Amino acid sequence: MSIRRPIFRLPGQAVVLTVLTILLSVRSLAQENFRIVFYNVENLFDVYDDPAKNDEDFLPEGKFRWTGWKYGKKLKNITRVITAVGGMQSPALVGLCEVENDKVISDLTAKSPLRAQRYDYIVTDSPDERGIDVALLYQRHRFNLLEKNEYRIHFSNPATGPSRHILHAAGQLVNGDTLDVFVCHFPSRRGGQRASEPARRDAALLLRNKTDSLFRLRRHSHIVIMGDFNDHPDDKSLSRVLGAQKLSHPVTAKGLYNLFFHRMKKIDFGTYKFQGRWEVLDQFIVSGDLLSPTSSVVLKNHEATVFNADFLLEEDKNGRKRPYRTYMGPVYKGGFSDHLPIYIDLRIK
Repeated sequence: MSIRRPIFRLPGQAVVLTVLTILLSVRSLAQENFRIVFYNVENLFDVYDDPAKNDEDFLPEGKFRWTGWKYGKKLKNITRVITAVGGMQSPALVGLCEVENDKVISDLTAKSPLRAQRYDYIVTDSPDERGIDVALLYQRHRFNLLEKNEYRIHFSNPATGPSRHILHAAGQLVNGDTLDVFVCHFPSRRGGQRASEPARRDAALLLRNKTDSLFRLRRHSHIVIMGDFNDHPDDKSLSRVLGAQKLSHPVTAKGLYNLFFHRMKKIDFGTYKFQGRWEVLDQFIVSGDLLSPTSSVVLKNHEATVFNADFLLEEDKNGRKRPYRTYMGPVYKGGFSDHLPIYIDLRIK
């Protein structure tokens, strides 16, 4: 005896909905999610003495007893953070600051568990007295490096000590567009915020000149600026000299927009904690073209995110959360950093 299988027929409306679902799925596959991360990793030093730099504290016999084991754990911790921020897919770009030299980035990308994510990198060679630099990790199949530059900051006050260079990388995306990326670590607040502010204004002026050059050079300027600016979004260096506006400000193609400006007054929001208070020192700033819905490269949801996973935090003596650091003063804690990482997602059409 044969069994006749029933024939199911979709009504006309259901057919249309099925076709639309397929088309939307194809369209979503055609848009790549491109995650960019920035992370101040707090004193990523190797264990070798550089006679030209003041790195004595981070040597095996130095103040922090910085051994090969602690260095290896630091590399593993950074790998854990980058992997966690990436989620199901490795971040396409990772900007880092407070890295000592090329060697520590080579060890991170080739000798730590991060090697599985196949990053290439560029790193500055700055005149900073401690040897601190900034770096950019990138995946070549998603960011084809076209050009790299590092810019030295010339300070208006000759007494200002040397600082970190600003790193600039231009890369071709999978759709053929060019993305310009700047990685910054502005001069510190040593000596007080007000006394040190002119140095950060000099850094912001240099950065503004470089972005203005790109606005003149490129018909569509896709610019991402990330870094530890040692200033808040409403401080003069960023809001006035660089001219990075709130997202509520009218968007123009050649404008710059700070993605954390509008969130400054939010309670318990920040990337760094100083004297029990959260501060917004780590930021993303983007060009107006990335905020246009018609652009071929668009910032997803017009937002940046602070990655504050539980494993990156610990409780202070008052029961409040703070970043879980590598050191607390001279005491080794084995944590991650005194800063939290931040990220954005771009949609590449």
